[in-house]
Amino acid sequence: MTELSIDGGQRTAVRLAGCATWRDYVDLLKPRVMTLVVFTGFVGLAVAPGGLHPILAATAILCIAIAAGAAGAINMWYDRDIDAVMARTQARPLPRGLIDPSDALGFGIVLTVAAVGLMGLAVNWVAGVLLGLASAFYVFVYTMWLKRRTPQNIVIGGAAGAFPPMIGWAAVTGEISLASIGLFAIIFLWTPPHFWALGLYRCGEYAKAGVPMMPVVAGERRTKQQMLLYTVLLLPLGLLPYVTGIAGLVYAAGALVLGGLFVVCAVRVWRERGRETGDRAAKQMFGYSIFYLFALFGLMVIDRSNGGFM
Repeated sequence: MTELSIDGGQRTAVRLAGCATWRDYVDLLKPRVMTLVVFTGFVGLAVAPGGLHPILAATAILCIAIAAGAAGAINMWYDRDIDAVMARTQARPLPRGLIDPSDALGFGIVLTVAAVGLMGLAVNWVAGVLLGLASAFYVFVYTMWLKRRTPQNIVIGGAAGAFPPMIGWAAVTGEISLASIGLFAIIFLWTPPHFWALGLYRCGEYAKAGVPMMPVVAGERRTKQQMLLYTVLLLPLGLLPYVTGIAGLVYAAGALVLGGLFVVCAVRVWRERGRETGDRAAKQMFGYSIFYLFALFGLMVIDRSNGGFM
């Protein structure tokens, strides 16, 4: 439903508050964030030993996508007050009043139950339980407990985003293995420098919203130290898929290059004076961190498809 308003002599269509469309509900699922979650879940499924019927594989990926989106919807419901304060999130459906908060919460809960139940019944309950655990961790541990209370929010809470490859692996094998834990560990260690890079150039917004991100509480210098430490630790950790035998030399070489560039990004951030440069290095590191994870996990699939286990 729309109404016409006149602004500067021009007639502009404006949607009435509360008139949600299907696109608003899609936005509620955080589709851009979901893309990376779904991709890492797919990689876990693709590199796991054994096989899964294509229909079951598609079902598993669908369940991961739905549960991730549902957790995002509940996160938006809970954080709608601070989302309204931050420029990065003001355009979301709830701050704009396009969706009723109770509808958003119900939407998220129903999708979560459906995704976990379908995963358990159609694929296996190990994958189903892991999916439910990831959703619960993101909603209750990260969103409701840690996010507004501690600068370690993203360090501990980041575990929620590290579950998808384990879930994909469990969908195929029905178990948790050292190799799948290694995939979890890579994302777990990647998460803090990824989000702290964002926190550096959005520091003012987080401070205004009262979210104790590391740059807000510990300061710029301490944050940059931690980012450099995490990327240095991530460099050898990225070789775990090679060590555990789920990827070969092609992957190992690529992981070293990608990890080395990640460290270079962290060094550039460390040396940058953010206020003088507009946090250019931090913005570039945030963008590269997304590419890094896509490329790293993509290499596993490429290496496996080429039989590169050497």
